[in-house]
Amino acid sequence: MKNVVLAPNPYRDKNFQTARDAILVLKDAGIQPKLCLPFDVDRSYELPRDLRFSRLDRELPNAEMVICFGGDGTILHMAKAATRKGVPILGVNIGTMGFMAELESTELDKLSKIAVGDYSFDNRMMLDITVHRDRDILFHDICLNDIVITKGAVARIVHLAVKCDGVQAMECDGDGVIVSTPTGSTAYSLSAGGPIVEPEAKNILITPICAHDVGSRCIVASDKRVVTVEMSSNARRNAFLSVDGGKAFRLNMGDVATIKKSQLETRLVRLKDRSFYDVVNSKFRKN
Repeated sequence: MKNVVLAPNPYRDKNFQTARDAILVLKDAGIQPKLCLPFDVDRSYELPRDLRFSRLDRELPNAEMVICFGGDGTILHMAKAATRKGVPILGVNIGTMGFMAELESTELDKLSKIAVGDYSFDNRMMLDITVHRDRDILFHDICLNDIVITKGAVARIVHLAVKCDGVQAMECDGDGVIVSTPTGSTAYSLSAGGPIVEPEAKNILITPICAHDVGSRCIVASDKRVVTVEMSSNARRNAFLSVDGGKAFRLNMGDVATIKKSQLETRLVRLKDRSFYDVVNSKFRKN
């Protein structure tokens, strides 16, 4: 293992202290890591002058592994770029929940395992999302956690028609709907009443948000299904689509969001021998 990229969240890792400690562990193990920012920072943010940062777009194509320092949001942000390049991700939690992270900031000594190849991969299903307006493609992306379609103003509801393989599956009148992967089942979907699903499962979860119809329930669909979401004919307002918590995309009447299993999978690096249920118990008891 030679080409390791460290991607610390500057707003989580104060003065990059966790990344600095990780660099020392990796160098002692014979690895010379490259330091990159996972995203652009505000112009007013001053980077430490004693650290040298490389550009992520230059380092990622040759990287063998990316180590993220931050919360789940940092891993989600990195997942798209790293997965498209076929680079696995190791998460170090400096956030609150850190459900996808492998290590806590107090476990950096375990990074030495990377040098001797003492690690495994956990393949995570992703979703592919495309928004069509007639024959035009307006939006396309991939996600590791979830796709959320919600109302605009606080006091209004949105009327959504959800179909699986072209067959009506749900009429969702409420705050919106979440379409998630098993990885995303422990995120927003869980807060909205959805089930916890093992990451190894191959399912697409459809969870209504604050539905007005008491009969509306989460649907656990096969990963072979093609899910479409569009505003019902009686809808008078816009809706907004967000992928993995990113910037909202505005949906107009007639736009169709088509969601299916992606051909890409995110590879998460594992250094510890633990069950998914160990993670669930530790995280929920902790918080």
